[in-house]
Amino acid sequence: MSLSAPARLRSICLALPEADERLSHGEPSWFAGKGMFVTVSDHHHDDRLAFWCAAPAGVQEHLVASDPVHFFRPPYVGHRGWIGVYLDVAVDWTGVKDLVLDAYCLVAPARLTAAPADGARTGCEMTGRGHDRSGTLDTHGADS
Repeated sequence: MSLSAPARLRSICLALPEADERLSHGEPSWFAGKGMFVTVSDHHHDDRLAFWCAAPAGVQEHLVASDPVHFFRPPYVGHRGWIGVYLDVAVDWTGVKDLVLDAYCLVAPARLTAAPADGARTGCEMTGRGHDRSGTLDTHGADS
């Protein structure tokens, strides 16, 4: 039996270093330090199941314009560039993992995202993820 969409999202979020789940506005939400990086939107102002996450500058506009079946501008946080992702349609879970990692890397304290002295990777390098750390959309090497 496969996990429900919210349970699968939970497992993705909690796999990140020091990610913490708390309720925010009555919905499961995930935090890195004091910053929220993902929140569930369970039929909030509509009949849709979705999540909202932090996103680098330009990503929201690009995804909503190119794929409105899967992405939307969420209320309250959309003006800050957050992206809404519908969970009640066919979900690209690899893409969700990438969006969640991007959100985490934008919000997490530097001690969690900085490359360790031993040169190990943190996952926040963004290379090949479609975004660079400056928050601009990077189309070099990204799948179209």
